[in-house]
Amino acid sequence: MQADEDLRKRAEAALKKTAAYGEDFDLDEYSIASKDVEKTEDLGELSEEDQRTLLNVGFTPSEENRSGSLIMLDNAVTHTSLRDKDVVELMSLKDAMKTHDWVKDYVWKLVKPDADKYTAMSYLQEADGYFIRAPEGKKSKMPVQTCLLLGSKQVSQTVHNIVIVEEGAELDVITGCSTKHGIEKGLHLGISEMYVKKGATLNFTMIHNWAEQIGVRPRTVVHVEEGGKYISNYVTLKPVKSIQAYPTVVLEGKGAFARLNTIAVAHPGSELDLGSRVIFNAEDTKAELISRTITTGGNIIARGEMIGNANKAKGHLECHGLVLGGGMQRAIPILEANVEDIELSHEAAVGRIAREQIEYLMARGLTEEESVGMIVRGFLDVGIQGIPDELKADIDATIAKIGENAI
Repeated sequence: MQADEDLRKRAEAALKKTAAYGEDFDLDEYSIASKDVEKTEDLGELSEEDQRTLLNVGFTPSEENRSGSLIMLDNAVTHTSLRDKDVVELMSLKDAMKTHDWVKDYVWKLVKPDADKYTAMSYLQEADGYFIRAPEGKKSKMPVQTCLLLGSKQVSQTVHNIVIVEEGAELDVITGCSTKHGIEKGLHLGISEMYVKKGATLNFTMIHNWAEQIGVRPRTVVHVEEGGKYISNYVTLKPVKSIQAYPTVVLEGKGAFARLNTIAVAHPGSELDLGSRVIFNAEDTKAELISRTITTGGNIIARGEMIGNANKAKGHLECHGLVLGGGMQRAIPILEANVEDIELSHEAAVGRIAREQIEYLMARGLTEEESVGMIVRGFLDVGIQGIPDELKADIDATIAKIGENAI
């Protein structure tokens, strides 16, 4: 088709352009990750090391309290399992397009293939990924879990995910992104298009645990219809070279709601450019953008943007950042009102932990290290549900280390 050919030409042109902002990765430095990877039928047969890698991004290898599981290793989906096919549908995107002819109507509709060089790469590579669908009226009691895993050295992983929550349905997703042991340098390019239909709810939690020389370029757009709800938790607490994430949520139906929580720590050498954007295109829509970031020596840009195009919309943007042990914090809140009857507000604060807070806790018997750790833990807590105990322990260990280094 001529339209497909024109789009491909635009993507090829975009591939040659320098990134508009942030670190520009040379795609030629990375080979394309393999699509020919051995399948894993039984997750219990994974090595102890690989199982620990999964646990540290919220993926439970035992599949206990999970309605379905999917793993993508390099550029191939290597494992899928599903407990209740009546409640949720889970498979690779390529399999979904073979199974349902209508899936093509959802692919590359929210994200433009020629938006930038990283998006263009995923498009031109015909990237695979996960397809998750909650049928109309179905409510999953347990979350679906997925993991996007880099398992080869100095490769680019291209991913394309589609999530559809049909009218009146409810779906929880926990997805983790990580590298196998010994993989230090690589590139992750992830496209996600999510559709929340009328009266539906999607709770989406993403946890990153990359190696120190990994570049991460996710591109996400979420479309929410009348009365729909989208709740997002984005967590990255471990060292990584560079992450650039700026998901966009379009509130397209009356009464639609979105809440996006961003929790991040920038270690020495890390460059994190994180945030989220909400576009209010219908009346009575609401959104909350909450950002909690800490630098212990790296650089963080915390962005938040609200664009009001409809009356009676309400939005609040909150960016709070701590500087512990050097590094840079920059908060960039943007509010745009294009109609008269709208309420958009923002609150931004960047700085260190107040000494009087530490002394208050120390006066009650805590050590200085314990006091800082408690403050940091409370600062980062936004109430994420459904993560395994092993991940909670890993998060606590990371927070304790931050507290120790901050003294």
